[in-house]
Amino acid sequence: MRNAKKSRGQGMVEYIVIVGLIAVSAIAVFGLFGKTIKSQVAGMASEVAGQNGSTAVSNASTAAGSAVTKANTANNMSTYTGQNQ
Repeated sequence: MRNAKKSRGQGMVEYIVIVGLIAVSAIAVFGLFGKTIKSQVAGMASEVAGQNGSTAVSNASTAAGSAVTKANTANNMSTYTGQNQ
């Protein structure tokens, strides 16, 4: 009986750790591609509403280019302070 409770508790801890890792990675991806995602969703919403969504789609393309540039930038301790701009 005692081993069954420990096993259940261990399974719950493993589940919580996995959910936490997924949440952290989702936050990181959204932080990097947030503007792109918002612009793409806005473009799709405009198109579904029957309006022209080309401006939002072009904003998404610009934001994606900016995200790629940031991702390819070498980061080290000397460039740490100016990254949140």
